[in-house]
Amino acid sequence: MEREKSRARSVVLLCPAILNILCLTAGAQNNRSQNQPASSAAVPASHAALTSNGKPASAQDVAQGGDAEMPIDPSARLGPGDLIDVNVYNVPELSTKARVGNSGDIYLPLIDYVHVADLTVERAQALIQKRLADGGFVRNPHVTIFVDEAQSQGVTVLGEVARPGIYPDTGDHKLYQIISLAGGFTQTASRKISIIRRNQPTAVQVTLPRNLAEDLSGNVEIEPGDTITVPKAPIIYVVGDVGRPSGLLIDNGSLTVLQALALAGGTNRTAKMGSVRIIRKGAKGMIETPVPLKKMLEAKAPDMNLQADDILFIPVSGAKVAAGKTIDAAISSAAALSIYTVHP
Repeated sequence: MEREKSRARSVVLLCPAILNILCLTAGAQNNRSQNQPASSAAVPASHAALTSNGKPASAQDVAQGGDAEMPIDPSARLGPGDLIDVNVYNVPELSTKARVGNSGDIYLPLIDYVHVADLTVERAQALIQKRLADGGFVRNPHVTIFVDEAQSQGVTVLGEVARPGIYPDTGDHKLYQIISLAGGFTQTASRKISIIRRNQPTAVQVTLPRNLAEDLSGNVEIEPGDTITVPKAPIIYVVGDVGRPSGLLIDNGSLTVLQALALAGGTNRTAKMGSVRIIRKGAKGMIETPVPLKKMLEAKAPDMNLQADDILFIPVSGAKVAAGKTIDAAISSAAALSIYTVHP
């Protein structure tokens, strides 16, 4: 009897322990089943991505986001010159700043060079995450990229402006605004502007109106990464014994000898009409071409066309100019001329 009572007491004491074990086992199974999806969800898309044939996605697939149909905003892409801040969550040793090189690559600890040019920030993050995971360096990495300097998104202004350089594109900009940021045109700037757009083989040519304030027809949209080139306008120099020695800036068209003389105030009474020269730069150096100015004024000889950078030299009558010094004298005079814009 006593043995049966003892056995009953043992069963009673074991029941709570058995119940606790069963509860713990069930709880562990529940936690395992609940944690399994969460673990899968924690794996970055770049690491878990599969191609259509069921194989792991390549770095190119990841960089393309797995969806070739998704439109990409070109202005949001990384490019050479950009300074980016790469951070790896919970791994501060791998966080670094890197500048995108001319080849489009950045160097990162452990994973060496990574090509990020033409990738959006999101796709560059996914690519770096995959490289870290595939190399076994970080489990389920989470990478964030911040762009400190978006030089590739800036607008480059070259040529005849007061302050050539790269200007950040911080909003919707147009051509006139960018030129204004660059300090405006120089005295010798042409009004025929070329705009080179990223990933476009040919430049966009824009001819600006004479009065920018009243005519906005040339105020075209400027996109991030554009390069604006303002060339030097063609100039014809009229020096020597004339009313107003000057440089005549030609926006459009061309000038003849008689037109240039008229714009320069005509010849003075002391001008040596028989020794007028056009000094032009040729393949083998400077070339002098005689101008029969007296006959041209009397309509006995045809007018002569002038080209860009020509120097029309009218010497003073009675002046002794040594042989071979005509060119030097004309060029020296042209260097100090005032520039006038001409609208033929």
